Amino acid sequence: MLRLLTIGHSYVIASNRRLAHEMAVQGGGTWEVTAVAPVELAADLRHVTLEPIADEACTVEPLALRLARMPHLRRYESRLRSVLQGRWDVVHVWEEPYVAACAQVAAAAPPRAKVVPATFQNLVKRYPFPFNRFETCVMSRADGWIPFGHTVCDAQRSKPLYAAKPSRTIPPGVDVRRFRRDAGAGRRVRAECGWDDSVPVVGYLGRFVSEKGLRTLQRALESAREPWRALFVGGGPLHAELSAFADAHRGRVHVATDVTHDAVPAYLSAMDLLCAPSETTAQWREQFGRMLVEAMACGVAVVASTSGEIPHVVGPAGLILPERDVVAWTRALDELLGAPERRRTLAAAGLTRAHECYALPAVARAHLRFFEELL
Repeated sequence: MLRLLTIGHSYVIASNRRLAHEMAVQGGGTWEVTAVAPVELAADLRHVTLEPIADEACTVEPLALRLARMPHLRRYESRLRSVLQGRWDVVHVWEEPYVAACAQVAAAAPPRAKVVPATFQNLVKRYPFPFNRFETCVMSRADGWIPFGHTVCDAQRSKPLYAAKPSRTIPPGVDVRRFRRDAGAGRRVRAECGWDDSVPVVGYLGRFVSEKGLRTLQRALESAREPWRALFVGGGPLHAELSAFADAHRGRVHVATDVTHDAVPAYLSAMDLLCAPSETTAQWREQFGRMLVEAMACGVAVVASTSGEIPHVVGPAGLILPERDVVAWTRALDELLGAPERRRTLAAAGLTRAHECYALPAVARAHLRFFEELL
């Protein structure tokens, strides 16, 4: 029996830890899986205590975090060292290689174990001290690494420490059992907004920040000729701006904050069209876009920008539009709002892509195959 220890601060959230659970399911009889997860964490939108998973297939080892509110410097409590001294064949680290937690794991991992960090970083960055030291420590010890996208792989392989090690591009997965179309739940969400099914709903899911292209989407909606309603789900600094937009279009726009991850499928089911108009900046481009695969799994047609990894994620299953191009976004909205059959075609293509490319069983098997090759 091969033994896998997988570690990540995001495992505090049950939906993220489904990857570890699914690796245990898919590796049954071959792999024994243990997941190290924080006891609690202040996430982007809420404080999270370790969430349970019913009938969880992997063993969970809860650890406290030190400096928990400082993402680049936080570390696991000292008991991590004793956990790492077990007989592990692979230590998989879902932490960026340039942060303290990943360096902590790499330094304490047993010599016989294959160490495999994962990264979302799709920009070529040279980090200041001490983060450059963390990255050097991690990638010198690493036996392989997992880029969570094609743009991630291209960016990091330009660095010698990464180029010298085996890698496997594997996307984050989506739980297609949870993320699926629920027409009844969608109607209930629409009813809470005061809406019926007579007008299509344009949706957005994610952080309310400028780089997500929300201003472009607002201007495109205001310019669209076809009838529309808009549902914004998330939270962040642009909340007040979106609330003002809702006030200016009373009855047509609803802004939903404090939506738990468990409730997201219901809100996606209320949408006819998901828009992801992300806009590249000097310091950021879309690293993956989890809302894209979640929407596709829920049978929602997707329109997204060219930023970062988005074209690779969506592929032929949605419309890809130029960043910051209000005219192009307005034209696409009018086209799709007035063509329910076209929306259904895109939704069906997205649903197929979600199941074939991003379903957690397939993603888990891809991880295990890579680990076995390294061994």
